[in-house]
Amino acid sequence: MRVAGYSEFKTGWPVVLSALLGIGLGLSPLPFYTIGVFAPYFVKTFGWTFGQVMAGITVTTGSVLIGGPLAGMLAAKYGARRVAIISLVLFAVSFMGLAFSTGSLPLYYATWALVAFVGSGTLPITWTVAVNQRFEARKGLALGISMMGTGLFGFFAKPLLAWLIPTFGWRGAYIGVAILPLAIALPAALLLYREVDTPRAAQTRLAAAPGQTLGQALGQWRFWLIALVLLPVSFALAGPLPNMENILKTAGFSASTIVKLASLIGLSALTGRLIGGWLLDLFWAPAIALLLFLLPSLSCYLLSQPGLTTSKAMISIILIGFTVGVEYDLVAYLVARYFGMRGYTAIYGLLYVFFAIGAGVGPLVFGWSYDQTHSYRLILEIAVASLLIGGLALLTLGRYRYGRLDQPELAVAEAPAAAA
Repeated sequence: MRVAGYSEFKTGWPVVLSALLGIGLGLSPLPFYTIGVFAPYFVKTFGWTFGQVMAGITVTTGSVLIGGPLAGMLAAKYGARRVAIISLVLFAVSFMGLAFSTGSLPLYYATWALVAFVGSGTLPITWTVAVNQRFEARKGLALGISMMGTGLFGFFAKPLLAWLIPTFGWRGAYIGVAILPLAIALPAALLLYREVDTPRAAQTRLAAAPGQTLGQALGQWRFWLIALVLLPVSFALAGPLPNMENILKTAGFSASTIVKLASLIGLSALTGRLIGGWLLDLFWAPAIALLLFLLPSLSCYLLSQPGLTTSKAMISIILIGFTVGVEYDLVAYLVARYFGMRGYTAIYGLLYVFFAIGAGVGPLVFGWSYDQTHSYRLILEIAVASLLIGGLALLTLGRYRYGRLDQPELAVAEAPAAAA
């Protein structure tokens, strides 16, 4: 099998690097990788329940329902770079607001709502625009590397917070984490992130580009299939992440062991981004999606069983970490291949709404289930079924509509035929 297209990285690496840092220090990973560590401090300081704390993630869903599509439309009109840069600054400043929580739940939830709304421009909706523009043969790998940012932060988040919180307190730690987008991602975006065209030229080019507008995509069954699959899949993937520390604590692990085990999520996610993106370039994406979803389904099954050992916990965390975040570049890849680039930001933005609903509800339901039963077994078993059903459903998507699998320069395997 001949593999071509790696020369695209000679000119495209600055965009990939800036996207990696922008996504990794944006709205997508920061709340999910940190709230599980901060949750016990909120419970102890303000007397809240674990479910009430996790509901902060759920509140972000409502904001992303508005902010996600809005970020996509603004990126199409004014340019993804401009939207991403402004959103990075606003996201960092608003995220610092959590350090000043007073014990008022309405204020706590309002802060999360603001964080999600102004931070929607830091989602892959904007960062993947220039990546998709500059890469074709190695599109999946480029997207996978871009998404590695979430794994990088996930790997360093636990040890970083383990140092920040004892040193500066949980409030100081929130400020420390919020500074990262300003200190690292913002300079990279200013210096390295460039779209192929100006916003006006891009609109002209995209109007003539092969692909569908958002209105046309809404009339396609494939759009609604992907959208509906994202609900249970994002629920099952996002639910365990912020609850992982408590899942391991419930299983009887010590605090030091929990920190070491939870850190494996980010490390395995790095590998998952690379391998997942590479596989998307070589094989039919829906089949790769099913394979990737089988891994966290096994993870959730192992975590749901009594008598969880250290080795089983390690395997479970590695498996779920391997897949977490791949759904972002998977959706980006599916949009480009099944709907083209003409309405990419708008279509991706709306699909992200469905992802956000599942991801936002997941942590709350997991936390609520634990509050009610003092166990995660039932909700983890539901997650197993959700991942399996979602993966199988994607197999009905059929051939790519834009960018054929049998193009010699892609050197990929042939996909099953399907009706239009």
